[in-house]
Amino acid sequence: MRQVVTAPAGVLSTVAAEVDPTDPEIVALADELVAIMRVSPGCVGLAAPQIGVSASVFCVDVTGHPKAVTTHGAFVLCNAKIIEASRWRPGREGCMSVPDLTGDVKRAGRIVVEGLRPGTGEAVTLTTDAFEARAVQHEIDHCAGKLFLDRVAGAHAIYQRKVYL
Repeated sequence: MRQVVTAPAGVLSTVAAEVDPTDPEIVALADELVAIMRVSPGCVGLAAPQIGVSASVFCVDVTGHPKAVTTHGAFVLCNAKIIEASRWRPGREGCMSVPDLTGDVKRAGRIVVEGLRPGTGEAVTLTTDAFEARAVQHEIDHCAGKLFLDRVAGAHAIYQRKVYL
């Protein structure tokens, strides 16, 4: 199993390549992302760039998280794009690729996302809100070469992490 890479690794600031979701290597990558997420305490999402692979693939599962309102269980999307975003509000975020910091990031509280399922290539439209919407946006940012630090309002909105899960 691959390890999570941390900033300033170049792959984290590079726009990830779109993928063929039916490619067996992409299907295996999707499985590996979910496996790493499952064994990482407190992790609710993981994108391929976070394990050193420049591919537009990520997984999310906020099931059981106290901030979750809507949850679709564990899912993986390839080449995902946000097509609607509304109800913007700030919230605290952390990231396994930036292990020592958290930050306040303004994100949409409701989104509609289009992507492709690994394996079948089936087109998926996902509507979600609250914490799951935040997690999806965070992972899409990874695929776009952005970290949450790129979205904070300034140095006043960055904090030392107080709890390590």
